[in-house]
Amino acid sequence: MQVLKQLAAVSAIVFSALGWAAEPGVSDTSITIGMSAPLSGPNGAYGLDMRQTIQSYFDQINKAGGINGRKLDLVAMDDGYETERTVANTRTLIKEKNAFALLAYYGSSPTTETMNTVFGPAKVPLVGTISGAGTLREPISTNPNSRYMFNVRASYADETEAIVNQLVSLGLKSIAVFYQNDGFGKSGLEGVTAALKKHNLAPSAVGTVERNSVEITKALEPIAKVNPQAVIMVTLYKPTAAFVKAMKKSGQNPMFMTLSPVGTEQLVQELGPESRGIGISQVVPYPWNDAAPAVREYQKLVAKPATYSYYGMEGYLMARTLVEGLKRAGKDLTREKLVTALESMSSVDFGGYRLNYSATGRLGSRFVELTVIGPGGKVLK
Repeated sequence: MQVLKQLAAVSAIVFSALGWAAEPGVSDTSITIGMSAPLSGPNGAYGLDMRQTIQSYFDQINKAGGINGRKLDLVAMDDGYETERTVANTRTLIKEKNAFALLAYYGSSPTTETMNTVFGPAKVPLVGTISGAGTLREPISTNPNSRYMFNVRASYADETEAIVNQLVSLGLKSIAVFYQNDGFGKSGLEGVTAALKKHNLAPSAVGTVERNSVEITKALEPIAKVNPQAVIMVTLYKPTAAFVKAMKKSGQNPMFMTLSPVGTEQLVQELGPESRGIGISQVVPYPWNDAAPAVREYQKLVAKPATYSYYGMEGYLMARTLVEGLKRAGKDLTREKLVTALESMSSVDFGGYRLNYSATGRLGSRFVELTVIGPGGKVLK
């Protein structure tokens, strides 16, 4: 009888070990994390910046012993900011690369489509994406796939409301919108429209540009025609720069405002002196001031002041969020335990940047502050 009990105990241990070992992307020594972002093309600078910061942070974690003895292995794939490639990359990351979890995606339409068709149905959590779209913030009761999307940044509704409130407080009423014709731009347009409505206003004109395009001629005509006092641009840095140049060439110089995904540093580089005076909403702390502990830690990680950036700061906060979840999930790691651990982060302060998740909430942060590009391309708060 004693022998049978011992055999049963051994069998249980072996079965448990085999069952645990079957968790994709987790071994005794490593945890595989997947990332899909633009690493080439017109928006490649965004993804490269995030990947570099995340890899540096993972290296730091690994040198300190990893997460419960396991090193973090980042597998990053280039999607060119295209929805189809993001979907294909995610399938590859989950099925072929055995990514345990996903991190730092890019774009509203690519991430929304991937959430609803790939990582949501596969029950693989994604921590952080460069998007404030409402489609990624639907209640879990409405869209069960939302359970696996842990947003880190504030929403476009939060950003656009801050911008509109600032413009209206200055007495401006004729406010036009230049937006990208995809999930990002449309979500931003909705946010601007909703915020204006609270002040009994509506966009004085709208113009649109296609994703990964700088053909802004059709957008320029309706906006220039109304001679707006301000233009809110829900676009990335290349079309934003092209639009600003075209407006100024036509003799108009309204107050230009844009949202955080534009890439502040990239816009300054693209526009040069003409970037001065453009206002930008930001969703992470100012990376050049070390008053906040989170910023000090980011600066220490990057170590080169010339390379500090908002995208790098956000990549750091995304990676830090994932690492905190992995630590809380414990040594016997499963995706379900990671989801539960992230949900337990109901009030986490990374040192000047707070996150709030729950069993039903995935919003993360509502941090927004307005900045302006000053002389010499310096970003001013």
